[in-house]
Amino acid sequence: MSIASQTGPSLANRYEALFRVSQALGSQRDPKELFRVLENELRRVVTSEFVSFFLYDEVANKMCPRGLHLVNRPAVPVPCDVAPEETMTWWVYQHQEPLVIPSVGHETRFPGSIECLKKQSIQSACALPLKTVHRRLGCLVCGSKRPDAFTEEEIGFLSLVADQVALAVDDALNFNASQVAQAELQQERDRLKLVLDLSNSLVSNLELRDLLRAISASVRRVMRCEAVGVVLPDSESSQLRLYALDFPESKGFALEEGKVVPETSPANKAFRTGEPLTLLNPQGRLAAAEGIKSNCFLPLISRNRILGVLGLGRLQEEPFTREDVDFLSQVAGQAAIAVENALAYRQIADLKDRLAQEKLYLEDEIRSEMNFEEIVGESSALRQALQQVETVAPTDSTVLILGEIPTGLLESELFGHEKGAFTGAISQKIGRLELADQGTLFLDEVGDIPLELQPKLLRALQEREFERLGNAKTKKVDVRLVAATHQDLQTMVADHQFRGDLYYRLNVFPIRIPPLRERPEDIPLLVRHFTQKYARRMDRRIETIPSNTMNKLRRWHWPGNVRELENFIERAVILTRNSVLNVPVSELTDGPWPTAGIAVSGSAERDQIVRVLKDTEGRVGGPNGAAARLGLKRTTLISRMKKLGINPAEVS
Repeated sequence: MSIASQTGPSLANRYEALFRVSQALGSQRDPKELFRVLENELRRVVTSEFVSFFLYDEVANKMCPRGLHLVNRPAVPVPCDVAPEETMTWWVYQHQEPLVIPSVGHETRFPGSIECLKKQSIQSACALPLKTVHRRLGCLVCGSKRPDAFTEEEIGFLSLVADQVALAVDDALNFNASQVAQAELQQERDRLKLVLDLSNSLVSNLELRDLLRAISASVRRVMRCEAVGVVLPDSESSQLRLYALDFPESKGFALEEGKVVPETSPANKAFRTGEPLTLLNPQGRLAAAEGIKSNCFLPLISRNRILGVLGLGRLQEEPFTREDVDFLSQVAGQAAIAVENALAYRQIADLKDRLAQEKLYLEDEIRSEMNFEEIVGESSALRQALQQVETVAPTDSTVLILGEIPTGLLESELFGHEKGAFTGAISQKIGRLELADQGTLFLDEVGDIPLELQPKLLRALQEREFERLGNAKTKKVDVRLVAATHQDLQTMVADHQFRGDLYYRLNVFPIRIPPLRERPEDIPLLVRHFTQKYARRMDRRIETIPSNTMNKLRRWHWPGNVRELENFIERAVILTRNSVLNVPVSELTDGPWPTAGIAVSGSAERDQIVRVLKDTEGRVGGPNGAAARLGLKRTTLISRMKKLGINPAEVS
């Protein structure tokens, strides 16, 4: 006899109650709310003392209990750690048939379940599958303290109950799954949109700080965190600095753009190791001051180079998951490309400005100086000098070139000047030191630099800083200096004409350039080189240079060195009308001119310049002018004439 017919309501009343339960369950979509309604409604239709139901967990591949705590009817205890095959629920799930145990004491098939039922004084039990036409869900278990409590009539009714429960659970689980899927889809859309926005930012914004601020704000919104920042190494100190920050809820205690990141910080660790780093309840003054409970730091890596770190912070104890880190690694990759592009853009802009400055400077230089030619010669003296050059070239040591070299540098050319710094300064000018930053500067005729200018040059070499004329702002510069002079600097130091500290700073690796008179064996090579050069330029065919002519050229002292020889050969090519070089050797018979590049007495130098000016009819510049005849730059000769009180107009 069934429990219902003995003690419960009539069958008609139970079916009516089941109908109401079905309506109540059908309106529930939240699994938690559904289970609450089940506890309230099933007591009206189920007369068993104990009721539980189990859902199948696909991940764990086992039946998991979902107890219904009915009034005065505690749930059937869950079987202990036993094999699934030893439980009633597993058998019902596999066979999808009701299972009735009339007498628990005589059942031997399910030792795991039977042992637990006995502990609760259950005499008989019934387990029914929970299923729909689409899938199997689990099973419903009822237990009674009476033997043979479950008749065919009771089992039929409980099967209807199980079907209604299964439909309600299936709907709730499907609704919950759709909600989870929708939330995941929305999150995926937000994240994909973030990646797309980052890609668009790469091509639309090359201003680095604005770009990183925009990236930080987008990441903060998508990742549900309160703080996002980017740290980059400082270009001068190499310390990490907070370059961009988006933290609306900041208390302003510790986080602000431009702050140096401590060496012991997690951001520094991520930068050094190149690995993502997550922290829950991070320690430290910064986290305590701002109330940060969760952190994630990701290195910005592009082309196997670590450019900085992307850092995220949450004010709640919500850890960053593995999925979060994987996605943020993609974001960090995009941000790294943005940083690399912005840095490259900045570098290109700086180089473009420098090239423009150098172009203007060189155009000005071209107007007053001759073109530089490759070194021609095979003499032992020249080879020795070139070997010294080869030795010191790979280093960044200061070089001092000694020998007969043209002069000429003014303070404004070396350090630059501002507009209006002096009379005639109609625009700003970038000096040679500034143009040569991160490179090499050739400073010719350093011995002629005035004493009052030498301390400024010494400071630029030692402290690597200077000021432009007319500007008190100090500029940093890193320049490798190659200095040259024809004068005896040691003697000048002894005569207090040159600073000793500057001399020792320059005299790190001296190289003496031999004058042409000390390497006459190079003269034939130079003569042939210049002959071919100017013959091609003038479209002339010169095949022969007479040997007696070459001997005279070798015996000449060439006080103007290679420049004098080049000008002389150019004039010879102009005079040549056939295939034999017509050299005006008569010009080499009056005795050698005093050497222009070595120290001579003031009167001898003055007589030399006056004689050459008379020969050139007072013309200083040009290919046939006095400067070219003497192997000097025009500006150098003008400076010498001012010192010696020579007026070209009066001489001519």
